Amino acid sequence: GSAACPESLFNQWQDLTGQVLLERYGMTEIGMALSNPYRGERRAGCVGQPLPGVEVQLFDDNNLPVNDASSAGEIRVKGDNIFLEYWNNEKATKESFIDGWFCTGDVAVIENAYYRIMGRSSIDIIKSGGYKLSALEIEGVLLTHEAIAEVAVIGVEDTTWGESVLAVIGLRKGASLEYEALKQWCSGKMSAYKIPKAIRIVDSLPRNAMGKVTKSALKSGV
Repeated sequence: GSAACPESLFNQWQDLTGQVLLERYGMTEIGMALSNPYRGERRAGCVGQPLPGVEVQLFDDNNLPVNDASSAGEIRVKGDNIFLEYWNNEKATKESFIDGWFCTGDVAVIENAYYRIMGRSSIDIIKSGGYKLSALEIEGVLLTHEAIAEVAVIGVEDTTWGESVLAVIGLRKGASLEYEALKQWCSGKMSAYKIPKAIRIVDSLPRNAMGKVTKSALKSGV
């Protein structure tokens, strides 16, 4: 738990075991909200549909519901599963609700009725050249490269693009990787504007106690 399942891992697990992983989406504050079906199609890279008794809606930056199926928006949730309040923190509680909806801070799109998480609005959505890019989507592609063991994609300040895409990469043992070679490899696998503008090779990515990559630590080191 605590991080999205890369499509490459989803597919590897199915190939190795014959079993299909059941990916869901939830938070401490809401429990589980979205899920691929227990019986039915479980799609790689998606977290399915709202669970019974849970309402989910995407909202844009102007707090308006997103009705265009191709547009991204913040996931907001209603239901008996929602927590009551943050302990002794009235300000945080008030800031987390708008018109009865709990604001998760996570951004998603709906693809053929299934929700796909793009990432945290604060760290995983990169605004570059007028586009909103999903760091998780780019990471999922990069993880299929044979030299890459782990990767975190972040946006760094750029005078031309607003933010540019930086890939912080941990390599497999004995592997090496040059930027130009990676750029060429990415061509055809993702749109040109999503290809990292630079890479940084590290021994390992910083992680918290849950094993999740702490991107804030990476950004502070740029």
